[in-house]
Amino acid sequence: MIYEIFMIPANLMTDAVMTGTFGDMGREGACSTMVLLSRLAKQAYRRMDDETLGMQFRHLVSLAYVRDHDACPQQDLADAFCMDANNVVLLLNELEDLGFVSRLRDPSDRRRHLVQLTSLGRESLTRAERSGCPLEEHLLRALDADERLLLQQLLAQGPREVEPDDSQRAVAAASAV
Repeated sequence: MIYEIFMIPANLMTDAVMTGTFGDMGREGACSTMVLLSRLAKQAYRRMDDETLGMQFRHLVSLAYVRDHDACPQQDLADAFCMDANNVVLLLNELEDLGFVSRLRDPSDRRRHLVQLTSLGRESLTRAERSGCPLEEHLLRALDADERLLLQQLLAQGPREVEPDDSQRAVAAASAV
């Protein structure tokens, strides 16, 4: 258990009413997976700094999405990040000003913009991801290499059902005509 690995007393209370212990975490009725993911993400956000990454963490997350969804419509970013269109435009303006992305008109629908990584964006993303490796090692040190790989594979599966993919874009484009 994680409390054993970090030498945390099993009876240390973890919640406001002092009823949950580290041994309870992740069990039914205690912390849900979403709560645990959120807590881990908060630890990453707290420890990531712009200087180490060479960019803001939110830029890293955005660039990684664009890399994984090449030439994605701007609206897909809004959907994936649960942001309104105006905030996505502001984010993309920043990324474009930094030279990390470019926006092109969608040839099949001139009203839409497609977002692509530039070569500078790809290089900067690679550098930032490498810079973040020591932090990831630190945050996940309780897991061995196989467990980390499994965690990464499992976490990659989740968004597949909720993020737009190429087939959904094709259906949306066809229905818009």
